[in-house]
Amino acid sequence: MSKAIKIRIFGRVQGVCFRENTKKKAEGLGLSGFVRNESDGSVYVEAEGEEVDLEKLTEWCHQGPKFAQVERVEEEYSDKLLNYKDFCIKF
Repeated sequence: MSKAIKIRIFGRVQGVCFRENTKKKAEGLGLSGFVRNESDGSVYVEAEGEEVDLEKLTEWCHQGPKFAQVERVEEEYSDKLLNYKDFCIKF
């Protein structure tokens, strides 16, 4: 059963290829949605797919790419799907 998640990642997460690596991870898990930088320095993700794959994405977000320094991750699951067609980086 598909679910949706909203994830916000805080710390040194901009300027370290977080969005690009999140896109690769999400696509590898078969998820759809998007990732974007926020004006407060965080990274925001909306993703849809199987719950087990959403959990894998969230787990990855707690570490992020090589040069990221994740301080905290907030996540919110939902049953409301927006039916994204793919996973993209929003600017």
